This record gives sequence, structure tokens and C-alpha cells, in this order.
Amino acid sequence: MTEKTEPLHNFHIPVMGLAYTIDSPIRVAKYGISSVISIADDELIEKMNAFYHQKFNLPYQEISQKVSDYRAKRITSYLNFVDKIVKEKFENFKTELTESKESLENYIALLPNKSEIKKGLQSFIDEGFHWKENIKNYIEKQLHAGAIDVNIMTKLDKDNFDKNEQLPVSFNDAHAALRGFANSTVNSSVVLSAGMNPRLYSYFENFDDFYPDENNQLKKKITLKVSDFRSAMIQGNFLAKKGLWVSEYRIESGLNCGGHAFATDGLLLGPIMEEFKQKKTQLIQSAHELMIKALEQKGKLIPQQPLDLKITVQGGVGTSEEHEFLLDYYQADSVGWGTPFLLVPEATSVDQATRNLLINAKEDDLYLSHISPLGVPFNTLRGTTNEKIKQKRIQENKAGSSCPKKFLALNKDSEGKGICTASKKYQDEKLEELEANRNYISFENYEKTKQSITEKSCLCVGLANASYLENNIEIKGQDQGVVICPGPNIAYFDQEISLSKMIQHIYGNTNILKDNHRPNLFVKELKMYIDYLKNDIQSIAEEINNAKTKKLESFKNNLLEGIEYYQNLFASIPNFETIKKEIVQQFEFYKNEIQSMEIPKLQIA
Repeated sequence: MTEKTEPLHNFHIPVMGLAYTIDSPIRVAKYGISSVISIADDELIEKMNAFYHQKFNLPYQEISQKVSDYRAKRITSYLNFVDKIVKEKFENFKTELTESKESLENYIALLPNKSEIKKGLQSFIDEGFHWKENIKNYIEKQLHAGAIDVNIMTKLDKDNFDKNEQLPVSFNDAHAALRGFANSTVNSSVVLSAGMNPRLYSYFENFDDFYPDENNQLKKKITLKVSDFRSAMIQGNFLAKKGLWVSEYRIESGLNCGGHAFATDGLLLGPIMEEFKQKKTQLIQSAHELMIKALEQKGKLIPQQPLDLKITVQGGVGTSEEHEFLLDYYQADSVGWGTPFLLVPEATSVDQATRNLLINAKEDDLYLSHISPLGVPFNTLRGTTNEKIKQKRIQENKAGSSCPKKFLALNKDSEGKGICTASKKYQDEKLEELEANRNYISFENYEKTKQSITEKSCLCVGLANASYLENNIEIKGQDQGVVICPGPNIAYFDQEISLSKMIQHIYGNTNILKDNHRPNLFVKELKMYIDYLKNDIQSIAEEINNAKTKKLESFKNNLLEGIEYYQNLFASIPNFETIKKEIVQQFEFYKNEIQSMEIPKLQIA
């Protein structure tokens, strides 16, 4: 594996849903852009594998559910295929750059303004007539395809059965997905999200590609998506004790993001990034020492120096100024741009009707819902086809999904089998229980409980359907429509955008935002946390106890400390000059709002 001295881009496209980035590497990797494929849905992966084999006129071998270990094998097969296509596209693209001045100039325009590679490529054109003769070696040495990274949500690790017999743990969903990635040809990272799964983390020990080779390189890397430093240290050290290195900590805003929102206890993105900046060396040294001991015990190759560690960040970034600030001030290695890329047909897989819904979305159309069967707040857009179909079923007393995929069947039914809270079976049982108790609860509580049961959506199908619709792939089974889970940032992007224009927006060479009222990313996140705290206060008012009071007080204090951090920060930095005054005023306004919030306390009679 050839090591490159400089990444081509300082942004990446994070995983989005099940389908939205399912084929993003095929679309954008040749330009050096890294993106993340969800490997949760092996059925979608198999269908995309078939679709692309047909598209590129290549022979396709189906992996049916009758094949032993079909889930892992489907994932391996698709990743190997994507790897093959990306490599071919990249080789053709390099040839195109050496033969076409226009293509070369267009590509140079996509690179970051401060990039040394950009300057190097431009120098060949500036030389004039002989540029074609000299550029080939430079391109071979400096350019590389973007990474084909994959995502595993660690919580999605349900048990699996063969008829009525439970299969070994290695056949659990997340374990099989990891095996599928580990056995593939791609040299990239697995991005682990949704918290720690010790059993899954231990399973990494079975695959040599996650250990350093004789050149201190890792064929396959581990990236942890985290929301605070403490979690990063705990998880990183846990893996290091097994001889495994975390190559990247991907810090995501707890609320100002797409998909599931894992809120912190009021810890804001700026202070979190500051802690990573100040303690990065501690993070590296701690893990390195533990890893060396583990590698010695395993008799594996031992790196003399700590391996590379990247700190990246994502969640609500929308302007080049915010992008540059995260890179420069917090020394982030890359910034994730997710939600805005849903409006880029060249980069993501979204059906046109859903993309139009995103284009027209306003602030009030985006909200944190409880539709996820995981029981975690879920960023949602009003007006989706899934919402309309679900409401129609509820009105017809046919609530719930047929639950064909069962990836979220993480609850247990009376027989000990997995069941999903969005399934018709689960909802029928709960609604029956509710009906039996109808005379013993108030009308208000009855309606509230009924809504909490029926509001769950079938994410397994809804988050996959966009790819089927975009590519005219037949959708079988019960109609679920499309679920889309953008971050609130989508409210400020109101047009379909070309890949070139989006990249130039990220790097500050054009501006695609028309709305001047978009709040700064730090202010937006703060406002979301305040709303979150208000809802928490309201929801526990009837069931208050000392532990809940203490938690809310801590949340409130963390927000106030975060504001104080931002006030000191903005008083000392030269950035955001045109809007700094407004930002400072907003911080002061929200500070007063938080201070005036009363945390309910237990009344002792």
C-alpha cells in the first residue's frame, strides 16, 4: 500500500441512512473524495451489487439467503466490486487528466486553495506546451482515490437463527458485517457508531488486517464516531488492550446532525473539540502503550512509534468559513459534510421526489422525532411518503409494519425471539394492552400512549427505498415509502447542486446559500440543546426525583459553561468578522434564557 503525503481533500462524506451513500464511492472516489457505505442492509447491498454488475455489463453471481454466511459474503462481494470499479475509474481518470487540459483545469478547480498538490498541478499548465510529457509521474505519485469506508452501527447486532436454533455470536448482524468488511479487498476504515459494543470490539482480534504490518501500516483501520473525549479515551484504550489501534476519532455534534441524535449531557461541540485539541497527545500515548503490551503478548509485529491518529469533525457545517475554522483552530484533519450532499445527484442516491422535498424544506419542517425503533431521537423531515403511508394505516386501525428485514428487531417477544417496536405484531400487542386499561387512565394519557406506540417507523425499509426508486429497482412487499433523516442544516440549502459547485462552496470559491439568516453552527447547536433541555424538563415534571433533578442541573450548567467558553473564544479570534457581533449577542441572549430556566425539584411533604 502506497502512503500519500497529503490528502487531496479536507472534507469527507459521512454515512447517511442505509441507501443515501450506498454507492457514493463509485460516484466520487475517483476525485479523491472519501465516503462511507452503510453495511447494515445486506439485502440492499445484494440488489445494488446486481444493479451495478448489469450497468457495467459484468457477469453477476447472486448470493441468496440459502448460502451459508450469506450476510457476510454479500457484503464482501459488493465491497470487492466497488473496489474494482473505483480502481478502474481512477485509472481512467488519471489518463484523462494527462490527455485533456480542460479536464485537468476542472480538477484543479476542485482542490482546496491551500493544497500543495493543486499548486503542483497548476505549475504543469503554467509551463505551457510540454505539460503533458511531465505530468504523468506527478499524478501517479500524488493522486489517489478516495477511501471506500464502511459504517457499522454497533447496536444493530441482533441474534440470528437457523430455523429455531440460535446461531453462534459471530453470525449476529454487526459481527457478520464486520467479517464481510474484513474479508474484502478494500484498504479503508470501518466507522463504528452508536456507542460501545465490547463483544463486537473483541471480534476484531480475529482479523490480521487490523494489526500493523512490517511497514507499520494498517490494511484496515478502525474509526470511532464519538461525541466526547471521555468516551473516546475509554473505547480507544479498550481496543488498544487487544492490540488494536483507533486511526480516527470522528467527533459528531450530539444534536446538530442527521440520522439518530445521541445527545450529550449539554456538552457543546466547541468545548469538546477544544478538549481533543489539548489532549490529543494523551490519547495517542495512552493507547500506544497499551497496544504495545497487547501485541507483545500476541507475538505480533510492534510499531516503534505510535501509528497515525486523525481527529475529524462533522455536524451542521454549512459555510467555508466554518469549515476552515474547524480545520485551522481545532486542527481537525477533515470536516464531514453530510446533509448538503443529499442535494448533489452526482454524490448520493436519492429519489427525485425526496430530493425535491429536501430542497423545499424550511426550519419548521425539520425536527427530532421518536419514530426510530431504537428508542433514540431521530432527525426527521415532515411530509415524507413514509409519514403519509404510516398515518393512513393508523387511521384505518392497521398500524405497524410487516417487518420483513428485522434489523431493528432488538426487543424480545414472549418466545424470546427478536421483535421490532415498529412491527404490526408488536404494536397490535401493545395497543391491545392499552385498550384493556382504557378505563383506568385519562383520555390524555390514553392518546399519548397510543401515539408513542404507533409513531415508530420501519426504518429498515424506509431508509433503503430511495436507492430502489432512483435506480428503478422493483420494491417488493408492504409499501413503506421513503424515510429521510437530514440534519437541520438542510433548511438553508434550497437547490439541486452539482458536485463541482458543492466542492467549490466548501472551499469558499462560490456560495450556494441564498438565505442570510442561517445561524452559525455553534449557535444552531446551542439552540437545539436548549430546546432539548426544555422538553426534558417538561417531560419529567410529573415523575421528578433527585437523580433526574441532578442530571438536568448538570445539563444546564454544561450549557452555561459552553456559552462562557464561546464568549471567551469569540473575543480572541479574528474569524467570523462579518457576523461576530450578532453571534456574541445570540450567546448572551441564550445565556439569559438558560439562567431563567427552573429545574423542577422534588417537593418533600
